[in-house]
Amino acid sequence: MRSKSGLRNSFHSVTSISASASTAATLASAAALAGDDPFAIARAWLDEAGATEINDPNAMALATATPDGAPSVRMVLLKGHGKGENPEGMGGGGFTFFTNATSRKGEQIRANMQAALLFHWKSLRRQIRIEGPLTEVSPERADAYFHSRPYKSQVGSAASDQSRPLPERQTYIDRVEAIWAEHEAEGKVPRPPHWTGFTLSPRRIEFWIDRDNRLHDRREFIRDSADGPWSDTLLYP
Repeated sequence: MRSKSGLRNSFHSVTSISASASTAATLASAAALAGDDPFAIARAWLDEAGATEINDPNAMALATATPDGAPSVRMVLLKGHGKGENPEGMGGGGFTFFTNATSRKGEQIRANMQAALLFHWKSLRRQIRIEGPLTEVSPERADAYFHSRPYKSQVGSAASDQSRPLPERQTYIDRVEAIWAEHEAEGKVPRPPHWTGFTLSPRRIEFWIDRDNRLHDRREFIRDSADGPWSDTLLYP
């Protein structure tokens, strides 16, 4: 068994080496976490991820739960973010995604309008955790985004009873082909009424940066309401 002094000297040696070897990392972390606007920090990180991630830098895990607290999680794509995301005059900004509201996640959202988001970028060794209530976007916003998608994506979404049992794949393919033929001349598909979007109004945003020896950097922003002031603190890793 090693003595307490030996363990202490070993730890001091490791942290001293880490400190001398990670000056650049420390400065980079300080710069990445600088500022008092979490939306601006998130925007800067998303921009960096756009230049370093191979696929889908806007991919995020979306966690929802039933009214009795049973959770589920899946990946979705961020389609809007920042202070300008204010559906129905919500105020305070947010993070927006689109989905089929009759899917499992859609039903959970309708029953419990609270969610959590997680971005994780291995290329940057960073993550962002976001929590807060959800607000549905306007039909006009849903229409605009739905019709900004490629025609084949509109067809695929309109043909899908997302999360419902599918007897065989050909049933879905037949639907796709029928809808494609029906609307091909117009070049767009009417948005299904159940296809919509939601904006998460953050009450908590945490920025995390990986550091050697688990000496990670964590900074958390919290506010009590959509348009309330942010308070922030560092967190132990």
